[in-house]
Amino acid sequence: MAESIPLTPEMLWVLGILGLTVILFISEVVRVDVAAVTIMMILGVMGLIPGVPALVPGDQLFRGFASNAVISIIAVIILGKALDKTGLMSKLASLILRVGGQTERRIVPVISGTVGVVSGFMQNVGAAALFMSVIKRIAMRTGLPMSRLLMPMGFCAILGGTLTMIGSSPLILLNDLIATSNRMLPEGVAPMRTFAIFDVTPVGVALILTGIVYFVLLGPYVLPAKKGQDQEVSTVEYFRRLYGLEGDIFEIHVFAGSLLDGKTVADAESLFGNRVAVIGLYQNRDLRIAPAHDIVIQAGSQIGLLGARADIGDVCQEMDLQCSGMLTHFAEVLSASQAGISEVVVPPRSNLIGKTFQDVRMRKTHGISVLAVNRAGKVIRGNLRDLPLQSGDTLVLHSLWEDLAALEKNPDFVVVTSNFPHEVILHEKMPHALAISLITMVLVLFSDLRLSVSLMAGAAAMIVSGVLTMDEAYKSVSWQSVFLLASLIPLGMAVESTGTAAWIAVQTLNLLGDVPIWVLQAAVAVLSTVFTLLMSNVGATVLLVPLAVNIAVLAGADPAMFALTVAISTSNSFLIPTHQVNALIMGPGGYRNADFLRAGGIMTVLFLIVSLTVLNLLF
Repeated sequence: MAESIPLTPEMLWVLGILGLTVILFISEVVRVDVAAVTIMMILGVMGLIPGVPALVPGDQLFRGFASNAVISIIAVIILGKALDKTGLMSKLASLILRVGGQTERRIVPVISGTVGVVSGFMQNVGAAALFMSVIKRIAMRTGLPMSRLLMPMGFCAILGGTLTMIGSSPLILLNDLIATSNRMLPEGVAPMRTFAIFDVTPVGVALILTGIVYFVLLGPYVLPAKKGQDQEVSTVEYFRRLYGLEGDIFEIHVFAGSLLDGKTVADAESLFGNRVAVIGLYQNRDLRIAPAHDIVIQAGSQIGLLGARADIGDVCQEMDLQCSGMLTHFAEVLSASQAGISEVVVPPRSNLIGKTFQDVRMRKTHGISVLAVNRAGKVIRGNLRDLPLQSGDTLVLHSLWEDLAALEKNPDFVVVTSNFPHEVILHEKMPHALAISLITMVLVLFSDLRLSVSLMAGAAAMIVSGVLTMDEAYKSVSWQSVFLLASLIPLGMAVESTGTAAWIAVQTLNLLGDVPIWVLQAAVAVLSTVFTLLMSNVGATVLLVPLAVNIAVLAGADPAMFALTVAISTSNSFLIPTHQVNALIMGPGGYRNADFLRAGGIMTVLFLIVSLTVLNLLF
């Protein structure tokens, strides 16, 4: 039994504030960041009230906003945004899509493994959001329910946060909390070690592999098969409805001398009958979506055909064509994250009224294909080249999102579609972003600079080099997370400095009795799991690391190991959709709380077993 510690008035005040913090987080009377700021200000003004102790010195109250952890989190978010802005992450997503195949058993490991690795170097909610459009596209192409794909991807994004010390907010925060706890250790106790960026990688790899194997083997039994709430109409779905065809897009190579060589698009569609539709043509380095019917197909061109696999196979065999289900030339323009269907209106004062599409040259001038014109309730399709534009015409377009964003600035059109990515992808800046990221990682790994300095140097370089503007950097940062973390740091200081953590540790040890060290560590991991379900993972980490350190010191265990156990275990957030990633996928996947309880319950147990096993084997 541990030696008892008397309960002081300062401890009672801290326990009361801790209780208030938990109540505010669980009840969600106010937002979590508002709750955190409120708690910080309560700590700040307590010294003004007669008879109430000042738990945190005034000059330490806002220390969290300049902490190594907060600055590091801001920098990581900016770096991730810069990589996304150059199109690098979208190219990676497209590559994964091409090699992922058509079956759930093959797609889940490829997508989930990639998201897990990516989330080790950027905020996991950003990694999950990035791959949402990829999942949507795969679901549309393969007919697989999004609910069978989104949860594995989301869970592995959370697991990937344990891959590096910059993968999640708790791990970024951990070294700062250890440094604070070192100043409070009793005499004779050696200072705790801090952790390098890849020290936790074996744990993260084991957890990601566990998640992948779990969903490959048990996914068909624990995942629901349902349609989500966010199944938007993609380019492929538009053409399916237009032609009344089911199936997928296939890329066809036209050989010299084949039956299509020298035929027009209209001739080709006549030969295909009603089984297959031409939706794209790539020839002479010119890519057209919904090509005009009078365009002549030349040898060496690529045709995008929509139809059932069996029908496409018959067409290719009959006409000596090379058929491929792996898109190369059409992959980008059919990706929901890069391009899509939109509508624009010709306003009354447009300078284009009376001009034909041949005069306007929409595709060459604006990079946009006109699929149809809605005029006075009538839909006009086919050869639109000689059709004069009229005021009020609604044009149905297909374009890259960056081209549509540029069209918004043209006063001759009014873009009706608004829910599309407005950012311009800076492909030419990709080498800059890659070089800066590489240099940043070298600084993190091999220099003596603080983590925040190394990461912020990389973020600043992204801005100076023009990959991001300063305004884009400001907008990319999750200021809610920043204020939440910075505002809770003073509470963690109060828990440690007043001896409250030590008092709770003694009570915990006395309650558990004489048990092995691994049982205490497991209890800390379970407590961290429960806390992270009730509040943010940052809040759970700030509150529990001092407690875990004190338990380890009193039990004669390694306090650094117990602190790391907390930071790892606060990623064990699968039972209910309180984690940001789970909240993100809940609507699109059509999930209910029961779905998370069923699939997340087993994942929670596996997480505890695997993480504790690997931690004890390594440390």
